Amino acid sequence: MKPALAAVFTMAVLAFPGFACAQDGPVMKRIAETKTITIGHRDASVPLSYLGPDGKVQGYSIDICLRIVDAAKEELKLDRIEVKFVPLTPQTRIPLLTAGTVDMICETSTHTLGRLRQVSFLNITFLTGSKLLVRKNSGIKRIEDLTDKVLVAVLGGTNERAAQVEIDTKKIKIKGEMLKVKDNAQAMLNLEQGRADAFTSDDVVLYGLKSASKDPDEWEVVGPYFSYDPYGMMIPRNNDDFRLLGNKTIARLIQSGEIEVIYKKWFEPGPTNINYPLSDRLRENFRLNALPD
Repeated sequence: MKPALAAVFTMAVLAFPGFACAQDGPVMKRIAETKTITIGHRDASVPLSYLGPDGKVQGYSIDICLRIVDAAKEELKLDRIEVKFVPLTPQTRIPLLTAGTVDMICETSTHTLGRLRQVSFLNITFLTGSKLLVRKNSGIKRIEDLTDKVLVAVLGGTNERAAQVEIDTKKIKIKGEMLKVKDNAQAMLNLEQGRADAFTSDDVVLYGLKSASKDPDEWEVVGPYFSYDPYGMMIPRNNDDFRLLGNKTIARLIQSGEIEVIYKKWFEPGPTNINYPLSDRLRENFRLNALPD
């Protein structure tokens, strides 16, 4: 580098302190200083992020995030990292993340362009899409069958918006307005008590709720997909070092085959007997994210 150019470069670094350490984000600093990481989770997103019979947080997304915690411990050369769990809903998750209350969200977050204005995502670890959960004797087989029926959705999720687009585009005359609730548990309760005829969510969430219900044979997941939802763990923006650590961990889980072991643990058939086999589409996604070092 010529002396004059080197001097200009040095002045630029001094003028913009963040330039020299652009990848030194607050999350890794916080973990290093406190030996603690805070994970946001859901209570009833079976089997990705939910409370088990013992009341402990568990699931497919949680297991992947705990591997990232292990990687952070090694990267930062810490003797331990305490994991704190914070429950959240679709309405609270992004505010909690941007406020610094949680360091990483490990549940069923759909990676969207709109959300990238507020948060960052790790590489995709699951693929799903919007369908309907209904009683087997309901006569409902697709969203077009919801004429004069009550549809419930979780407020603030991608499924709510996707269903509304379908309703508006296809001029489906549902009964009243879509019923919007705060979480999956409330949606399922409305369905079980007859206040709703159908619940729209990602099909994996619906299959999970069905498998964990009192009588799984009473319910069925129906309809072709009317949206596609790639899941990723959400982290705060401007944390390139933490994002790299997370994506490196995911890549190595895929390269080693451990990601499929984790998948089988929760889905084939899984603790709630969801029996949701690994699809060719998700397996191909894994290959795409098995980034070389």
